Amino acid sequence: MQLASFFRTLVAGLALLSAGAAFANQDIVETARSAGKFNTLVAAIEAAGLTDTLKSQGPFTVFAPTDEAFAKLPAGTVDALLKDKAKLTKILTYHVVAGQVMAKDVKPGKVTTVEGSKLNITRGNYGVKVDNAQVVATDIAASNGVIHVIDTVIIPN
Repeated sequence: MQLASFFRTLVAGLALLSAGAAFANQDIVETARSAGKFNTLVAAIEAAGLTDTLKSQGPFTVFAPTDEAFAKLPAGTVDALLKDKAKLTKILTYHVVAGQVMAKDVKPGKVTTVEGSKLNITRGNYGVKVDNAQVVATDIAASNGVIHVIDTVIIPN
């Protein structure tokens, strides 16, 4: 990653993290919408019919790809996914883990997603990765869980 890109990502992550306390009384969907960096994710949640689920009591841990993460997908991918509810739902629920897992509690290894597959969490000098996605901000509290920001959309096998 280029140094300038790294710092932009870091600054954006810190801004989201510092805003986390302001979102604590909003659910995950409202928090993502208010943050302003997850417009594609929110549109996908709505298209998949998952809004009510992610507004429910939970708690949930969401590994939330930013708009920039969605933009890294090949051209036309997002539009195609928005038209394929089953595939979109599979991908989105792969980004969600039941329960509220704060950054300090994350352990390397496999964790089962709401989709049913297992995410691989690794930790090293690079920080924390979820499959191939870098975690760029953590612990954005919502009333029904927590959001950890990732830089890549993760796709289940």
